[in-house]
Amino acid sequence: MHLYTFDNAPNPARLKMFMDYKGIVLDTTQINLGAEEQLGADYRAIVPEATVPALVLDDGSVLCAVIAIAHYLEALYPERPLLGKTAEERAHVLNWNHRLFTDIFSPTAEAFRNAHPKYVNRALPGPTNVPQLPELAERGKSRLLAGLSMLNEVLADRVFLAGNALSFADIDLLAALDFAAWGARTVPDESLEHLARWRNNAKTALAG
Repeated sequence: MHLYTFDNAPNPARLKMFMDYKGIVLDTTQINLGAEEQLGADYRAIVPEATVPALVLDDGSVLCAVIAIAHYLEALYPERPLLGKTAEERAHVLNWNHRLFTDIFSPTAEAFRNAHPKYVNRALPGPTNVPQLPELAERGKSRLLAGLSMLNEVLADRVFLAGNALSFADIDLLAALDFAAWGARTVPDESLEHLARWRNNAKTALAG
């Protein structure tokens, strides 16, 4: 297997935390998004979507969705499980992976890619140029704030997001909050005390 990634980017950050927690080490090549290496012919010959991360399997096939890579690696490296042990646990983790992508990651990406001057004609990832829409940047911030408020309510009586143990859902939310801080210049308001408490717990568990 060979992993192509860029650790500082939001989606690769999700995978890096997952792998670090489980102690997974893979042959890895960093694709510098700042230098737009993902758009080069060599990389697009491997990953036509021009996105990271991408995991090339031993049979030559490619996984380029973080959730797919995580499920594949969890099956190979089951120790310190992050995707649930029972059918119910796995369903809850996957449910939150999807909700976080919809309610936190996507709004943050809207705010970031539709406002940053570097992405004037790159408002969506991938090889196709897409113009920015400033209205989407504002809408993204509004959706993000609503998502953070929702999470604070959900976490009022929970230690972790998807159950009684740290999961990939918690990792996704940690990565999403980091992305929101620099990508959308948005951090949780001090009044979101349950979200703040969860974040401290999740960071401690991830480091443990």
